[in-house]
Amino acid sequence: MYTPPAFRVDDRAEIHAMMRACRLATLVTATAEGLLATPLPLILAEEEGEFGVLHGHLARANPQWQKAAIGEGMVLFNGPDAYVTPSWYETKRETGKVVPTWNYQAVHAYGPAEFFDDPDRLLEVVTRLTNLHEGTRAEPWAIDDAPPEFVRAQLRGIVGLRIPITRLEGKRKMSQNRPLADRVGVAEGLAASERPSDLAVAAIVPVES
Repeated sequence: MYTPPAFRVDDRAEIHAMMRACRLATLVTATAEGLLATPLPLILAEEEGEFGVLHGHLARANPQWQKAAIGEGMVLFNGPDAYVTPSWYETKRETGKVVPTWNYQAVHAYGPAEFFDDPDRLLEVVTRLTNLHEGTRAEPWAIDDAPPEFVRAQLRGIVGLRIPITRLEGKRKMSQNRPLADRVGVAEGLAASERPSDLAVAAIVPVES
């Protein structure tokens, strides 16, 4: 990922937080037949290994796990993004020397994609994923709410995924390279939008000198 110094995120805790905030990542692997990609909810185990370990699962019918990967896999974690019009810049009124751009944040995680079908490990992964996403609900659903034989049958339809992360790239492009007046204009312009992603970006744009 092209990451100029102004936009690079190096703090590992900050990168991990960006990854956790992304509820659906994309696994990409290179194979002899070309690139394969699958959107997946993943668990980040920060305490495992130097950079953390990703856990998840794919449908057994998904060909991605059956095709031998060439080199490492890559997982894309995309955060909020928004179009930025030059009309919000004070610099537009001063010099006119401005162009449109896009604000966004992203993390790329790299590591070998390891697949498994051990029932106990699969049950652990789906239980952790369920607990993660049900945990904030007033009445969370749990794996134990379904009949055991039904759960076992469902597990036979998936394959587990484990990716020990070998390196991380973090990027946050939120107008921080612009003068303060331009950043304030961007934040105010996005805050007036009805798009949820625009509002999320508006809250991230730095507006203090």
